[in-house]
Amino acid sequence: MTVSGIISAIVIGLILGLLGRLVAPGKQSIPIWLTIVVGIVAAFIGTWIARGIGYADTNGIDWLEILTQVVIAAIGVSLVAGLYGRRSVNR
Repeated sequence: MTVSGIISAIVIGLILGLLGRLVAPGKQSIPIWLTIVVGIVAAFIGTWIARGIGYADTNGIDWLEILTQVVIAAIGVSLVAGLYGRRSVNR
């Protein structure tokens, strides 16, 4: 991954974290910074999956790659919200 690819993954990750939070079912009681971190991680994982399967390099906008990233962000936000909620209760 090139430097421009890493920078774009971070920027897309910011947006993906918010989209993942909107798509994830239920209420997520996690801070916004944690949502953004989950989105950035989802951007990297989604790109890795898309490249592995072979649909990351298309002409125009890679809608399947973005969809993969949003789904991973939603799953990540749900998992982190569950873990974060348990951590808060156990204190």
